[in-house]
Amino acid sequence: MTWSSGDPGVLELPSGRRIRGRGLRNPLPTGPDPEYGVYLLGKEPPAVSWESTWVRWPDFRLPADGSAARVVFAEALERAGSERVEFACGGGRGRTGTALACLAVLDGVPAERAVAYVREHYDRHAVETPWQKRFVRRFKSD
Repeated sequence: MTWSSGDPGVLELPSGRRIRGRGLRNPLPTGPDPEYGVYLLGKEPPAVSWESTWVRWPDFRLPADGSAARVVFAEALERAGSERVEFACGGGRGRTGTALACLAVLDGVPAERAVAYVREHYDRHAVETPWQKRFVRRFKSD
C-alpha cells in the first residue's frame, strides 16, 4: 500500500510513485506508518518499528558515500511502487529535498530540472546548499 496524495509531505513523482519526506525534529505525521524509511543523518537514527536504512549524511553536506546512497535511492524508488516509503533528515528540507530530487532524476525528471520539481511539488525550500544542488545536477538516471 502506498501513500495517498492527501498524506502530509508526500511527493508524487511523474511515474505516480509517492514518497513521503519529513523532518525528524517534527512529530510523526498522523496517518499510516511507513513500511520502509531512509534516514539521512550524520549519526545513527533513532529506532523505528518499520524496516529502515541509514545513509550517513551530515547536516548541510552530501552523503558520505554517494555510490551507496544511489543504491539505497534506487531500492527505495522501486519499493515505493507498492510500499509506503519515507525519507527523512533533521528538518526535512536540505538532505531530504536533495534525496527526493535524486529520486525524481531516477524517475525520469531531467537532472537540471529536479530541484525545481521538488520545490514545486514538495517544499519550496528543499535542497538548501549550492553543493546539494550541484550533487543533484550531476546525478544520473542510469
